Amino acid sequence: MAIGERIQFFRKLRGMTQKYLGTQVGFPEKSADVRLAQYETGTRTPKADMTAALANTLDVSPLALSVPDIDSYLGLMHTLFTLEDRYGLAVKEIDGEPCLCVDPSKGRDAQELWRSLCAWREQVAKMEAGEISKEEYDRWRYRYPEYDTPRIWAKVIPQGLSDMLIEELKKDK
Repeated sequence: MAIGERIQFFRKLRGMTQKYLGTQVGFPEKSADVRLAQYETGTRTPKADMTAALANTLDVSPLALSVPDIDSYLGLMHTLFTLEDRYGLAVKEIDGEPCLCVDPSKGRDAQELWRSLCAWREQVAKMEAGEISKEEYDRWRYRYPEYDTPRIWAKVIPQGLSDMLIEELKKDK
């Protein structure tokens, strides 16, 4: 999830309009909503000081808005939190150990992640059973989804665009 999508997610979570958030971080009222829209659509990317101001106003860590950084434990944790928000990832306890699970009832994105994880688990099980070699497993992982033959892949438009198109189609009726 890009920084603009994270800004939009937290803005909506906080019940803020683009104009309100924009004015709170210092944009003139006349252009505040336009500037926020540019960030949310990815037309513009906020600089570090603006990201910090947005994070402060949204009451989140700047890491929560950033593009995922899995090269640090803090970045990895915020990536996992993003997966929780977007894909229904949940941390549970099984036999006294923390485990990551996906609830496919959390929506289309959660269903897709769940199916992908099932495909991944299937390949791991094949390797553990000796049906495929480690090299074949690695080829599957590193070329994913090319070798995930049971699945049919298609490009999907972003949810926001899809929602906008549906609204426009409703207006035409």
